[in-house]
Amino acid sequence: MAIFIDENSKVIVQGMTGAEGRKHTARMLAAGTNIVGGVTPGKGGQSVEIGQKELPVFDSVGKAMADTGADTSVIFVPPRFAKAAVVEAIDAEIGLAVVITEGIPVHDSAWFWAHAVAKGNKTRIIGPNCPGIISPGKSNAGIIPADITTAGRIGLVSKSGTLTYQLMYELRDIGFSTAIGIGGDPVVGTTHIDALAAFQEDPETELIVMIGEIGGDAEERAAAFIQQNVTKPVVGYVAGFTAPEGKTMGHAGAIVSGSAGTAAAKKEALEAAGVQVGKTPSETATLARQAL
Repeated sequence: MAIFIDENSKVIVQGMTGAEGRKHTARMLAAGTNIVGGVTPGKGGQSVEIGQKELPVFDSVGKAMADTGADTSVIFVPPRFAKAAVVEAIDAEIGLAVVITEGIPVHDSAWFWAHAVAKGNKTRIIGPNCPGIISPGKSNAGIIPADITTAGRIGLVSKSGTLTYQLMYELRDIGFSTAIGIGGDPVVGTTHIDALAAFQEDPETELIVMIGEIGGDAEERAAAFIQQNVTKPVVGYVAGFTAPEGKTMGHAGAIVSGSAGTAAAKKEALEAAGVQVGKTPSETATLARQAL
């Protein structure tokens, strides 16, 4: 099983004709993703050959959905145009929009998230500033390397892209149902809690690995949710134990103010909810093996 995407997902790429969109479309195709077209305003009616596949280009998400039956969009649109691209996907009521773009202003992210809610949450947003989502052997929507792990029994949700990859690789012999990088910006569409709830309901996910990082209170809220709603074993890791106070570290959301948002506070909240928390990614992988 998998959550949010599987072998039946029909994927379009907004920004497919750009350099990043073209490169990662080729990688997604090589991973077996069913990409059915791309969207670039003004280039509708054209086609591009990527990975030995001729892909149609559409002027809009709505047109792409009507012609191909697409239910998922991966967005590789520069920051200044990203808000409009996500809003277009929401207005077309596509089921899943994976926003890879980094550097989107927080105001824009808050705006399109609120727009999705106002439209009845018909579009699930993953990201922005995220590596995307992969159900190994089924579908890969984003920039996660497809050859570092296998299909299996672990569900992974992470704020960090590179730590997503590391845990996937370290636990590759067990494998993953789905791995989701939710992004580390202050405002994201899909949260730890959303992923935890979906993994809890997935019959073939036996263990959940949750990766957090300093800043905000998302991990504390996730801990409260786990305590009340999750019966499957959860193993966690929190990045940033050595981060200096008051400095933004990597992601826009990773900033500590006083005692709020520290790695220690998050670790304490997760452990109080019964989550085993590793001190390093490798120790987290060892705890996952022991839990299984």
